[in-house]
Amino acid sequence: MAEDRRVSDEAIWELTTVNRLRLAELLESLDGTQWRTETLCTGWTVHHMAAHLVQPMVVGFPQFLLAALRHRGNTARTVDAITRRLARRPREELTAALRRHSDDRLDPPRVGPMGPFSDSCIHLRDIARPLRLKADVPARHWEVLMDHLAGPAVIPGLVPPGRIAGLELIAVDAGWQAGVGAPVRGTLEALALGVTGRAVALDELEGPGVALLRTRLLEEATPGPEGPLGKSAA
Repeated sequence: MAEDRRVSDEAIWELTTVNRLRLAELLESLDGTQWRTETLCTGWTVHHMAAHLVQPMVVGFPQFLLAALRHRGNTARTVDAITRRLARRPREELTAALRRHSDDRLDPPRVGPMGPFSDSCIHLRDIARPLRLKADVPARHWEVLMDHLAGPAVIPGLVPPGRIAGLELIAVDAGWQAGVGAPVRGTLEALALGVTGRAVALDELEGPGVALLRTRLLEEATPGPEGPLGKSAA
């Protein structure tokens, strides 16, 4: 069972700020070709991802609600449409906005501070992995995130109900594990990417439970970004 670390909301926001600044630094280091590279979220380039990261900071909830109505309440299509509109902005403007709003504490409905924190961890690797870059968040951040992903209050957009049922998740690079069932072993980062739908990370996981997790991801697969973290590019 995952250790109950009882991380406060204040601490989560502080970690999120650190990660947003790390993301801004990464984005500023990339050239035009890299900005046009597809991320682990199918259909989204690095430019799209940068736009998505600043969306909660520059698009108010009333604007989001109006967009959702235009898309008949489909959150995935709403997020995708807003992201593509914001991605028309120059990359310098997006990275500047990410830095300027790095300590914003917007509390998205139903997800709380874990939503932005999860975005800041997962999306950094969504960008860095296809570019073969080592940019990453500290191991402590992955532990905090995995406690949430494996817990009873996990955001459904991150880990849908049933996805990790009957699986024991075991980190090989930390003293962390959670769940009961068929073992799935890997680094904290690979576990986090795998359970949030990034099929590309499954090849880095080991154990009898990997096949079951892979099957569940295939059964859930839908085209395009979905929810706050989007679908992976397998």
